[in-house]
Amino acid sequence: MTRSLPEGESLFLRTDFTDDAAWAQTLAAVVASYDEDTVTGLTPVDDPAFDGLTSEMLVELIDDQTYVFLADATTITDPAHSILAVDTSDEDGGAGYPVFRIVPNAMAGVEVNLFLAAADFGDFADNVDANGVYHGFSR
Repeated sequence: MTRSLPEGESLFLRTDFTDDAAWAQTLAAVVASYDEDTVTGLTPVDDPAFDGLTSEMLVELIDDQTYVFLADATTITDPAHSILAVDTSDEDGGAGYPVFRIVPNAMAGVEVNLFLAAADFGDFADNVDANGVYHGFSR
């Protein structure tokens, strides 16, 4: 099956299709993290063509995206539903992109700042907990 990413900068790809309720809960928590007046480029993608996609596989699909958010197996099975943020700004031949995880209620702060270029990936990646999860700057 040929996969191609949809257009958009702030793609939120579902890559695990084992639990529709967990995906719905995660997506609802992400959407709730935004204020109604927030400017966002978030594009949720719920397409089985991306089932099993890993951050390592993104190298073949990246077009103009400088970051991608993945709802992977960890997102679906982890009670906190932490989302994988992947920095795709510098292709390195597939050796791996920098990553960190985000709790859904902190997603708006990360996505909006990346979308508006008000912060860069490292600003968030440098503020994760011991488990590599970003909870927000106020924590």
